[in-house]
Amino acid sequence: MSEIIAPIVRSGAEAMGIQLPAEAAEAFETYYALLERKGANTNLTAIRGAEDVASLHFLDSLALLKAAPVSGASIIDIGSGAGFPGVPMKIAEPSIGLTILDSASKRVAFLTDLCAELEIEATIVNARAEIAAHDRHMREKYDIAVSRAVARLNTLCELCLPFVAVGGLFIAMKGPDFANEAAEAGNAAKLLGAQVDDVFSYTIPGTEIVRSALLIRKTSETPGIYPRRFARIKNAPL
Repeated sequence: MSEIIAPIVRSGAEAMGIQLPAEAAEAFETYYALLERKGANTNLTAIRGAEDVASLHFLDSLALLKAAPVSGASIIDIGSGAGFPGVPMKIAEPSIGLTILDSASKRVAFLTDLCAELEIEATIVNARAEIAAHDRHMREKYDIAVSRAVARLNTLCELCLPFVAVGGLFIAMKGPDFANEAAEAGNAAKLLGAQVDDVFSYTIPGTEIVRSALLIRKTSETPGIYPRRFARIKNAPL
């Protein structure tokens, strides 16, 4: 155990007004240990070291608990990578029904081991988002979709909004300079049956890093043609 993760996560959560379950601090220590042990060979994250992982991954993920009501919600984490933000959210709010989607089999293997180690109930799906979104068991079935993937917002909207039930939210994690992307994605959101509802901005506790979570509300069903094949999304974004 690093003995560094727990106090950073505890104090950071407290600063954000988040009450963690009693066992959460130990769970984050276990999470970090597994990430360090397997991350080097699996290219899970470029961020290394206990302090940076605690702040830039764990606390950044936990901030979404303040962006919108999540208790009891069905949440899909799209392009989860090493489990961010979905797994930290589930640790802190066990009532979440979590689905984790990632296209890389090595990352999915890590996520499977991670959830088993942490005794977390989660559905882990190894698939590309643009394919899984056409699966009738997953399409428009979730209260909230979250993504911290590095992609333009108009691309993320097409990949993520088809998973969200009408009335639900897509929460896209971005940096402070999101205005151009949000404006650019306005047409995409409209075509996909959604609109930008709000922006939740926050500073990661213990740092000066400002982040933003764009809350995009699903207002009507997404037309069946979306999402398109990824080559089409890339070459002709909405």
